[in-house]
Amino acid sequence: MSLSARITAALIVGFAHVVTAVRGVWDGIAPIPGQRIYFANHNSHGDFVLVWTVLPRALRFRARPVAGADYWLTSKLKSFIGKDVFNAVLIDRNSNTRTSDPVTQMSAALKEGDSLILFPEGTRNTGQARLLPFKSGLFHLATANPEIDIVPVWIENLNRVMPKGALVPIPLICTVTFGAPMRLAMGEGKADFLARAESALNALAPERKI
Repeated sequence: MSLSARITAALIVGFAHVVTAVRGVWDGIAPIPGQRIYFANHNSHGDFVLVWTVLPRALRFRARPVAGADYWLTSKLKSFIGKDVFNAVLIDRNSNTRTSDPVTQMSAALKEGDSLILFPEGTRNTGQARLLPFKSGLFHLATANPEIDIVPVWIENLNRVMPKGALVPIPLICTVTFGAPMRLAMGEGKADFLARAESALNALAPERKI
């Protein structure tokens, strides 16, 4: 990572802490070195920034967010942040124009020894449901990489810090909760695996107040 990228990364981490006072909660797994696939709920463009921020430094720079190329390659600044700062795995989300298979791209990053941060809902959830139905990518990634722990991660409050369309963030305390790791069970089908992954992620969400 270049000096300019390191400085930018430090500024982003500092900004995230100032605005959200974000803290990581390790519930069922410890923040120790190890390769993992982190999968989280998705409410904001800043979601992976919070996950990345609360990871210990030794893990942070080997954790690559999986993000849409159509968003991160639209300007020089976004491209610098996405590619040089976060070393994101940039996916073409348009199946009609993509030239690389997303699971192959993600598996290549794992084979290099990196971890991944991804959002199996596939798009930001701006509705009332806690989670949108998971896309099949997480299952195919687990099938291709059965030896790697898959860790559910619940991000709380970021959608209120930076609601859709807002230009200025609203300071609120955010938490990022890491749950117990899971792996694809022998003979487990796609529907059962995705249902189990959704359940593991939902179990980390705080109880809603009525």
